[in-house]
Amino acid sequence: MPNATLGKKIPSFNLPATGDRKIRLSDLKGRQFVLYFYPKDSTPGCTLEGQDFRDQYSKFKRQNTEIIGVSRDSLKSHENFKAKQNFPFDLISDTEETLCNIFDVIKMKNMYGKQVRGIERSTFLIDAEGKLRNEWRKVKVKGHVDEVLEAAKALNKS
Repeated sequence: MPNATLGKKIPSFNLPATGDRKIRLSDLKGRQFVLYFYPKDSTPGCTLEGQDFRDQYSKFKRQNTEIIGVSRDSLKSHENFKAKQNFPFDLISDTEETLCNIFDVIKMKNMYGKQVRGIERSTFLIDAEGKLRNEWRKVKVKGHVDEVLEAAKALNKS
């Protein structure tokens, strides 16, 4: 499976998401979108990041930009997380790590002194033609969503 590269079209995908949907790259054609990868549903940092995207969602929509969250959690976990946090956007369940591998977000991390494989918090902005335009890796949650929104606005103007 090829990796996503800045300035190039991202590989197509077709994955299960909340709301009993499948999200395909082809469904998103004509709109720019944000894929944000996070480690785990209902954990403090992931909840805060999702809430920040939720709170800015209407501003992203005005920029013709869709938000999609991605983690390896199950659809059931995603449905509960989305409902509890009132997220207006879908969450993709990437249990097979398809998108995680395309975007190279699985890294070795230290958890309580042990090495574990997990998602490194990362965000990607894809344009209306399906090309990767911006990427943020090793994301710190505070202020991140504002930065992504500014990039979405700039991309809209270009």
